[in-house]
Amino acid sequence: MNELSHFSAAGRARMVDVAEKSITRRTAVASGVLRMRPETLARIQAGKIAKGDVLTVADVAAVMAAKRTPDLIPMCHSLPLSGVEIVYDDTLDADASGCVALKVFATVRCAGQTGVEMEALCAAGIALLTVYDMCKAIDKGMRIECIQLEEKHGGKSGSWLRTAEVLA
Repeated sequence: MNELSHFSAAGRARMVDVAEKSITRRTAVASGVLRMRPETLARIQAGKIAKGDVLTVADVAAVMAAKRTPDLIPMCHSLPLSGVEIVYDDTLDADASGCVALKVFATVRCAGQTGVEMEALCAAGIALLTVYDMCKAIDKGMRIECIQLEEKHGGKSGSWLRTAEVLA
């Protein structure tokens, strides 16, 4: 395991200096799941939520979250993001309680000196929170599950892909 670099020799928190790192193309993909009643998902898909087009609003919220990640997570660097893409998958099977899933994938890209994993994770989480917020009046029992990094590319450490061996 790599050494943690967000602490000084004296044990104080610090933002890592990335000035000597090369600028490379970096990409990260994060995902998360929102479990809900089947009727809730059907209403989202049919555009029958009173607050508006749920997934479009969640897309915008996710992009905003990726752009504002350093405002939320203290040691994150401000990065010139070149792209944020949000994709939803509503084809997952129901769980034992009968809840269906809406899965989000957030892909974030930049050319920079540090990775965009945190931006992708923030985008995925905020997309799901936005869907929750817009649908909570009809389904307070929704639950967010398994926000996780799926893959990252670029930088000194190269590529990383989630595999079956990695604990979910």
